[in-house]
Amino acid sequence: MFSEERREKILEKVVDNGRVMAKDLADEFHVSIDSIRRDLSIMEEEGLLKRTHGGAIPNPKARNKPQMPEERYGKANPGQKAIARSAAGLINEGETVFIGGASIHNAMLEYLPRNIPYTVVTNSVEVAYRIKEYANIETLLIGGMMKGSGNITDSIANEFTKQFTVDVNFATAGGISARGLSTSTPEVAVFLKTVMTRSKKNIALMEHQKLGVDLFAGLDLPLSKVDLLITNDESDREKVEVFESAGVKVCMVSE
Repeated sequence: MFSEERREKILEKVVDNGRVMAKDLADEFHVSIDSIRRDLSIMEEEGLLKRTHGGAIPNPKARNKPQMPEERYGKANPGQKAIARSAAGLINEGETVFIGGASIHNAMLEYLPRNIPYTVVTNSVEVAYRIKEYANIETLLIGGMMKGSGNITDSIANEFTKQFTVDVNFATAGGISARGLSTSTPEVAVFLKTVMTRSKKNIALMEHQKLGVDLFAGLDLPLSKVDLLITNDESDREKVEVFESAGVKVCMVSE
């Protein structure tokens, strides 16, 4: 098991149990207690948890627990559906588009064009499986270490993604502000940054509650990398104006 994967599992245990002990983790992962202490120190530096005597507890300011598959791939809410429908309508014949594994990407699948040929690049096993029988879509699945969500965002996936250029990236994250997009996990932020830099056009799909939000791991890309922001019409007008003043075209869609 890679150290990054081990830390991800440690974080899940911290969130689920409210406390972990270094000795128990060393026994479970079959590594030395010094290795676990290094993991905890790194995670504390990243703001993911707080170390205690002999273990660690959650950091209340750390990232939220990742969505469970039934939440990520469950029924979309009306705002997500409106954004997803608008986004899918922007796919043109012959294009190569990136569609990730977030819940709003899952909502897009219902509205994907079925009458024109195009290519979908995805890091989501779930997305790839759902569109495998679409005769008009060629699918490229990015490889690497699969997480419980079915998404692949590790260093292997990151290097794999650097080989390609896509026409359109349907980007999403946990938040978007004047600083750009941000997410809760450093590994995911690095991967999303690579996708954005390898895309000719970036369309951000963000529900209203994500506007003006900065999460733990920023993508370290200027807001100018976003060509179009699609959000639902519940978005606060003042927040929308922040993006428009930065040169980002904003499309507010109704449910």
